[in-house]
Amino acid sequence: MLRALPILFVFILCQGQASADEIRGVRVWAGPEKTRAVLDLNSATKYRLFHLQNPERVVIDLQNSRLTSEVSLDNRYSGVISGVRHASQKDDSLRMVFDLAGKASARSFLLEPAGNYGHRLVVDLYPDEQEQARDSVKTVRDYQRDPDRDVIIAIDAGHGGEDPGASGARKTREKNVVMEVARALKREIDATPGMTGVLTRKGDYYLQHRKRFELAREARADLFISIHADAFKSPRVYGGSVYVLSRKGASSEAARWIADKENEADLIGGVSLDDKDDVLASVLLDLSQTATMESSNHVAGTILANMKKIGKTHKKRVEHANFLVLKSPDVPSVLVETAFISNPDDENRLKSAEYRRKMARAITNGIREHFTLMPLQGTWFASNARSIKYVIAYGDTLSHIAERYRVSVDSLRKTNQIRGNKILVGQELIIPAI
Repeated sequence: MLRALPILFVFILCQGQASADEIRGVRVWAGPEKTRAVLDLNSATKYRLFHLQNPERVVIDLQNSRLTSEVSLDNRYSGVISGVRHASQKDDSLRMVFDLAGKASARSFLLEPAGNYGHRLVVDLYPDEQEQARDSVKTVRDYQRDPDRDVIIAIDAGHGGEDPGASGARKTREKNVVMEVARALKREIDATPGMTGVLTRKGDYYLQHRKRFELAREARADLFISIHADAFKSPRVYGGSVYVLSRKGASSEAARWIADKENEADLIGGVSLDDKDDVLASVLLDLSQTATMESSNHVAGTILANMKKIGKTHKKRVEHANFLVLKSPDVPSVLVETAFISNPDDENRLKSAEYRRKMARAITNGIREHFTLMPLQGTWFASNARSIKYVIAYGDTLSHIAERYRVSVDSLRKTNQIRGNKILVGQELIIPAI
């Protein structure tokens, strides 16, 4: 028995045009929940979308349009889309067909120009009855119940997919280099006793800021590290930075400028920032939790100290900014700007696998120091509590070292058999466990 198939028609009205609209490119990438196809347009084109079966495919008819570039599909990132076809119609419309590898529901919408993008037609394809793979997140949740468990570090590579982030003079894209840093960081963390890393973003796709720390919470992460590459209007600005959340806003002009650019990414990704609800209100209230903020500040300090060992940082101290991605109420959160991609020398460093490895190791060492000094009950660090060593650098004082590691000056003196305040550059101190 034949059954009529439902057909979904979507009509988008636009002003009349004398010449054909242009489809300037088609981009496709897959995320964990959906596959997104983006058609770059020169105007808000009128279109209709419908779904056909046997075989599964989604069809888009774009009125009075023509394709001005070749369409290619990279199977590594195409998700549920198995092929793309197109042909001109008698009524001067352009028909594009997305062949699907399985059943999927479609949602489409037009985006107005934002950032470096013009008009875009976005088609999101959600696979039906998608099995939730038991990836590292699920494994971590089970593992956390074990005695002497590893601490779980959620590693978030910023931007992705539709949101490329900043770009350097040599066309280096932030979303790509921070993904490489995140993967290097996971390798370093997984190789460190007592620690396991979990990537929030595993490929070139976009995640809303709120979704990023929700994934960290689902993984029961003990720490959230967001990886970025700074950009500024002056190419002379350079060096890495470490941020924690500030309820009062950014601590410097550069920090405020960068925070605004990062926060705009939700709009660029196609999601409005106007959907403030009770959940967000709850998050803002929960930020008053002293323990979470204290842990964030402490680990930020140990990470920054280790970053200084591989090169000059942008600022000497941890900075504060109102980044959305740091607003998790129950997971200590830190944002690391690995370098200024807008600075030519920093851009070259970011393109170097060796520099990315050094940066990943510096961040890992900072995290390890933090959990050694402030071990969580029930974790490997609590069961293997021990002191760590610190080599005195130029400008260090006992009071500054004690403040950084949250120990008293007296305990530093007693542990290291120091009388008075005299210390020497190169001298090795043992930092007592808290």
